[in-house]
Parts: sequence; structure tokens; C-alpha cells
Amino acid sequence: MDSIIPFSTIDLATITNHRSGEIKFGEKMQTVPTNLNPIDYLYKCDAQFVLFGIPEDIGVRANFGRLGTSLAWQSAIKNIANLQHNKYCKGSQILILGSLNVSNLILESQDLDITINTDRTKFSKIIEKIDKEVSHIIYNILKSGKTPIVIGGGHNNAYGNIKGAALAKGKPINVINFDAHTDFRDLEGRHSGNGFSYAFDEGFIKKYFIFGIHENYTSKNILLKLKQFNDRIKFNTYDEIAIRGEKNYQEEITIAKNFISDEPFGVEIDLDAIPNIPSSAMTLSGFSVEQARQFVYNFGNIPNATYLHICEGAPNLSEEKNEHLTGKLIGYLVTDFIKARNNLLIF
Repeated sequence: MDSIIPFSTIDLATITNHRSGEIKFGEKMQTVPTNLNPIDYLYKCDAQFVLFGIPEDIGVRANFGRLGTSLAWQSAIKNIANLQHNKYCKGSQILILGSLNVSNLILESQDLDITINTDRTKFSKIIEKIDKEVSHIIYNILKSGKTPIVIGGGHNNAYGNIKGAALAKGKPINVINFDAHTDFRDLEGRHSGNGFSYAFDEGFIKKYFIFGIHENYTSKNILLKLKQFNDRIKFNTYDEIAIRGEKNYQEEITIAKNFISDEPFGVEIDLDAIPNIPSSAMTLSGFSVEQARQFVYNFGNIPNATYLHICEGAPNLSEEKNEHLTGKLIGYLVTDFIKARNNLLIF
């Protein structure tokens, strides 16, 4: 399939640091054989989880964000390949499907100026092409009985994840979004700030919970819009949990679980919700890495959890020599999700 760049055994061996007496994920993870179609192979392999990368920042550019989300997949897969394969988490459970081939779309968008109306329209059309490919791939991963773990790109890709999951399930899905922003902006043409509003408007979302939005960066217009759908959209703010102490973090997780867990749901993690993590909308104030990991584990440990998407990480925006830390954080979140899913199988 032309839209997927397969990740070969040679690619995997190249990024795995072999060490005597240790077994790394890179020595155990599965890849698509070179002579087989990646989508067809999904239905044949025995891996439970499918890693899929989206190396683009077109959606971020279209939303006035800083570039770099195209690099998160490369950083993450190198880190994941060098995790220890042991009794706590096993690399053999993972198939690396590959990454979305967006090279032509990046070329098509590179000279566009978001401040020009005609170029904004062109941006939207390009992102719609990405939406189509992502939703098709997510649909096939789920129809094959496996769990997608999607890494990289802007939060525009939530739309493709949600649509693909809804089509695979044959009904709208619920979504939990760990994010400093609602990404529920107007339907003004596709970009990274309105993936959820488009998916909601088109009937792919049944219920939506936004966890920890930042009050200083949520407009009055969006708050009024959320209020219109308060039976289907719930949220809390970082400020009322962590600053004013009006709400309790763990209690809010329980409230969110009760709201979305009765139906298949997607888990969306925007790295701009975590302080000092390089991202297109990097913040100095937010939930800690440990809280983000607890969040992923808590929601991954629910039977209806359908996919995990980790987005908006931009390794190139980190301090010099620390670009690997974005990938390291993603590796933690990926394995927390896998451990949670495995815990369900034990009991």
C-alpha cells in the first residue's frame, strides 16, 4: 500500500543498540515482511498492538503552530526499540506497521502561507487527504482485531483516528482527550485545532471528555459551544484541579471514566499538556509526566479502550542534545498503555 512506508527488519536492527545479556524490544518486535502488503499482513500476524507513525506537521502549520511534530515518530520508535523486553512488557506483542507516506503532501504544502485565504483552503484540502489515509489505516487495524497505537503528527490526526474507529465499530465512539486545549475550533477548514469538532459534527463522536484544559487559552466562544452540547461533552480545567484545588485529580479521572467507558473510546494524549515537553504549544504549567502516565494507564485499563494516540511532540524544539527525551516520554506512555491492556487479560 503506497500510503504506508513499511518499517523493515533492517530498519529495526539499525536503531537497536544490542548489548550482551540484554534483550531489547527491537530484537522482538514484529515488522511487515517485504513481500507482503502491510494492510493484508495485519490480518495474519499474532501481535496484539500495532505501532503506526504519522510524520507530519502540516496540520500544525495550518493552525499557526510551531513545526517539529513530523519528527516525533522517528524519536519515539528509536526509543521504543531500545526498551528492555522482560516480564513487565514484551516487544513481541507489537507489530510496527510503519509510517504514513506524506512526502508528496509536505512538498505540496511547503510554500503555502497560512495568512493567505486561498492558501488556507489548500492547507485544508491537503489535511483532508491525510484524514482519509489515517481513517482507512485505523479502520483496518481495528477490523483485524488489533489495537492501534498512533504516534506523531499534529492533533489534526485525531479526526482520522476517530472516524476510522467509528467505521470499524459501526457506530460513533467516545473520546477522552488529555489536553491543554479543546481542539474544538470552528469548522473553518481542517487543521490541528478542530479535529474533534469536525468528528463531532460528522457524527463520529458520541461523547467527548476534555481533561485539564487551560482556562487562559480557552476562548469564550468555545466555552459557549461546549455548553450547547453539555449532555455529550464534558470537561474539567487544569486550574480548578491543580491550582485552586476545587477538584481532585483521581476523582476527576473516575468522573471521566464514568462518562466515556460504556462505549468504545479513543485515548488522545497531547504532549502540550505536560510542562517543558517540546511541542507546538509548549507550556511551563501543566500536569506532570507521572500524572500523564497514570492517566494513560487508568484509561488503558478499561475494556472499551480502542486506541491510543500520542501527538504534538516536537523533538527539535527541545534543548540541544536532549531531543531524545520526547521519544523517551512517548516510550513510557506506550508501554503504560500496553501494560494496562495486558492487565485486563490477566484477570
